[in-house]
Formats: sequence, structure tokens, C-alpha cells
Amino acid sequence: MASAAEQMAANLSWGALGKATDLRQRIFFTIGLLMVYRLGTYIPVPGIDGSALRQFMDDAGAGIGGILNMFTGGAISRMGIFALGIMPYISASIIVQLMSSMVPKLEQLKKEGEQGRKKINQYTRYGTVLLATFQAWGIAVSLEAGDLATEPGLFFRLACLVTLVGGTMFLMWLGEQITARGIGNGISLIIFVGILAEVPAHLAQFFSQGRSGAISPAVIVGVMVMVVAVIAFVVFMERALRKIHIQYPRRQVGMKVYDGGSSHLPIKVNPAGVIPAIFASSLLLLPVTISTFSGAQTGPVMSTILAYFGPGQPLYLLFFTAMIVFFAYFYTANVAFKVDDVAENLKNQNGFVPGIRPGKKTEEYLEYVVNRILVLGSAYLAAVCLLPEILRGQLGIPFYFGGTSVLIVVSVTMDTINQVQSHLLAHQYEGLIEKSQLRGRKRTGAKAPTRR
Repeated sequence: MASAAEQMAANLSWGALGKATDLRQRIFFTIGLLMVYRLGTYIPVPGIDGSALRQFMDDAGAGIGGILNMFTGGAISRMGIFALGIMPYISASIIVQLMSSMVPKLEQLKKEGEQGRKKINQYTRYGTVLLATFQAWGIAVSLEAGDLATEPGLFFRLACLVTLVGGTMFLMWLGEQITARGIGNGISLIIFVGILAEVPAHLAQFFSQGRSGAISPAVIVGVMVMVVAVIAFVVFMERALRKIHIQYPRRQVGMKVYDGGSSHLPIKVNPAGVIPAIFASSLLLLPVTISTFSGAQTGPVMSTILAYFGPGQPLYLLFFTAMIVFFAYFYTANVAFKVDDVAENLKNQNGFVPGIRPGKKTEEYLEYVVNRILVLGSAYLAAVCLLPEILRGQLGIPFYFGGTSVLIVVSVTMDTINQVQSHLLAHQYEGLIEKSQLRGRKRTGAKAPTRR
């Protein structure tokens, strides 16, 4: 039989959104900050030759139309102040999380609760500044090498450096504000909006190639069917769970003995969500960013790296797959589902898995189950991300909406909708509480509280 909370969630109406004032304010706040982000992608970096940049992007459009342009919302193709996007922050988060598993001092900070989390976030911001500085300097030098600067020199490099680093830090602040005062995860929403903003133009280009005969109608239909199938597959896998039965013993309160209850511990097939795909993609962006603007001035080392690790190359696909699998296991074990914490919480609540002793044995059992589930979860992530890459490389289909972008859009949409529903459910609970208080106040003549 469904619980009261489940029944309320099933009867949840989106018409309640008009009554939830606090939720509306959060949504408007989020939309406002995302509009600021989109506006920033059109503000150019000072000192850029606009006509030369447009000509260059027309010639190199096919090369930058992949994950590089996707993660920056088109800012890299316009050399906007947000051209670095949020990737330096994500890369710094990767490094800090890796180090927190190897450095005892950082590992101790993770166990100190809110204070330790703030300290780790501070280290992540410092790392973001360092990485953004390195990438911005590389882009500035590459812009000069590609003859895209109006007045090359030290002043241009410093202006480009300050602008790009400042843009990345501002985006990081926007993401934190959305997470704290808006709805959804701010960093994921910034990437999400950047993807959606570029989709219409690429769809128009894709269909125009079909009208001109460059792509056959059968290929267009096949690509559309593939996208719909991938979206349905992603939704199914993101909602897939492995439920572990949890039993609670009988307990005595005073003279009464209560029967032991039972519940389920849900473990998602993909506990890490879209994070492994974003992390793996971010590691592949720097050489593409620098080589895009350096053009013929690319050195022999960078040329070799791009020859073997360019999009669609076998080593690129192999490295991409390895990084997705690694981050799926790493992020799950250290952030998404920490088996030691789950086992300790079950022990403290007197819960146990039937046939498994509480404590260390439960931890080992959960680790065994999670590792087996992640074989399927990481394979699913790798398949979704690599299938469009392989099709583009083998069939030459110039389609922008690839596996990583589909995964990000679907996952962020589902997560944001779940948060909206949680706020609406909380608002319904507030309404029930206020109704019960109102009945009591009617008897005493007290004034009813006002709802937000």
C-alpha cells in the first residue's frame, strides 16, 4: 500500500506552481542568471579582429562544432568573454577530488562536515584560477599565431588573460548562486543551456544539407530515430534501480513490542549521473582549444597529439572510454554512494541486510553489489557517448547533438524536474500543516499565518 507521501506525489498537480511563491522566485532567479550567461557569450574579448575571426570560424567550423563549442555555448566560436566556459572549474574539481583520496590531510577535511567542505571548495577555486590562467594564456598566444589579434603583443595577451579568467570565475559564481538560491544544479544548468542554445542552428544546418542533397533523406530519418532511441534509453537507464532489502528488528518501547519493519535501499545503475561524461570530455578540451586558434603554427608535439587524439581517432575513443569508466567508479565510490557511510548509517539505525552481518560485512556486500552494477552503468555511459562519435567518424554525419550532449540534457532535465516536484511537494505539506493549524485557531479566534 502506498504511503501518504507517495499518494501526495502521485496527485501532484503542476497547477500548484502558481501558488508556490518561493518556487516561482527560485525559477525566475535561475532564468535571470542563465540569461546573463547567454548575454556574456556574445560579448567579445578585447583586441580581436572580428572579420578575421568570422572568416576563420567559417573555415574551421567543422572542427570546433563538437564538444568544445558545446561546453562553451558557442562562446568559443565568437571568442566571447566566457570562451573558457566552466571547464576549468570542472577540471579543478577533478584534481581536488582525486587528491582528496590520496592526500591524508584532504581526506580528513572531507570528514569534518560543512567546515571541511568549505575548505575543499576554496582549494577548488584556487585550482580553477590556475587552470583558467594556463588555458587563457594558451588561447591568447594561439590567437596571435593565427593572426586574429588586431594589435599583437604583451598588452593583448594580458587583456585576453584577464578577460577569460574573469569570465570563468564569474561563471563559477553564477553556478554557485543558482545552486544556492535557484533551482537545479548551477554548473550543470550552465552547460545545459549552452547546449540547447546551439541546437537550433545546427539542426537548421543539418536539414539544409538534406535539402541540398549532401545528405540523403534516409540518413536524416535514421539520425532522428537514433536520437529518439538514445533519449529513451538514457531515461530508462537513469531511472533503473537495484533494490536491496533492508530489515529492521523488533523493538520494545515501554511495555509495548513493535514488529520489525522492512524497506529497500535503492542503488541506481548509474549513481554518478552525467558527471563521468563531463569530466572525461573536459580532459580532452585543452589541446583542441589551443590547436583551433593556432592553425598552421601548431608545434610538432601538439600536431602529434591531435593526430592520435583528435575526435573520432581510435586512441581518442579508447581514452574517452577509459576516462568514463574510471570516473564512473571513482565518483561513485567517493561522492555518489560511499559504501562505508551507508553501512555505518544502517548499523546506527539497527537495519541489516538479511543474511549479512552489520558493519564490515555489510560494507563488503554493498561494495560487491555496487561494483557489479557499475559494470553495466559505465558500459551504458560509454556506449551513449561513443556511438555518435563512431557514426560521425565512420559515416561522416555532421550532426551536433551527440551522445554526451543528449546525456547531459536528459539528466539535467530529469534532475531539475525532480527538484521542482520536491519543492511543490514541500509546499503541499505546508498547506496541510497550515490547514490543521487553521482549524485550531478558529476555535480560539487567533489570526491565521500567511503562506509564501
